[in-house]
Amino acid sequence: MIAVITGDIINSRLVEPSLWLPNLKEILNTIGKEPQDWEIYRGDSFQLKVDAKNALYVALIIKASIKEDKNLDVRMAIGIGKIEYRTKKITESNGSAFVHSGECFDVMKRETLMVRSSNQEFDHIVNLLLSLATLTINSWTPATSEIIKTTLIYPNKSQKELAEFLNKKSQGNISEHLKRGGYDEILRLHNYYKEKIVALC
Repeated sequence: MIAVITGDIINSRLVEPSLWLPNLKEILNTIGKEPQDWEIYRGDSFQLKVDAKNALYVALIIKASIKEDKNLDVRMAIGIGKIEYRTKKITESNGSAFVHSGECFDVMKRETLMVRSSNQEFDHIVNLLLSLATLTINSWTPATSEIIKTTLIYPNKSQKELAEFLNKKSQGNISEHLKRGGYDEILRLHNYYKEKIVALC
């Protein structure tokens, strides 16, 4: 069981690609190789495959990275399933993970983060939790996004180390942004998602 994330950048035409594209590529390069594991296409759309257990965590890192620009956001659909047909390009591969991701993305309206699998009960519960979580996530400021992204990438760093790494004023500054961004609650959501994915797989 893998996850395929299909996404696009919201309001990409308002911001020069040079201000967000390198950050997105940097994150995608830590996940796998282009074009087997990820591709960017049509200028502001992308697709990547990841381990199903890590899909939400990766999506949160991408979300935080893109929202470092106040004018941007990102819409992502996580499809859980299998790969039945592999090619050298992820956008030409196929299987239930790709079908679920595409179907999920097509029905997204105001939502910016959703999941679809072959288990409707799992989808219903996780998407309900995601809809509540994104009430906070969608309001992340650039400063909060930067701190949450860095904390997700370096979970073993202390708040003091994060403050030094990011050249922030103090540990209190890091703590304030993490609290404002709902970091602890989002981690609990990730852990719940991972637990349910393990059972689903």
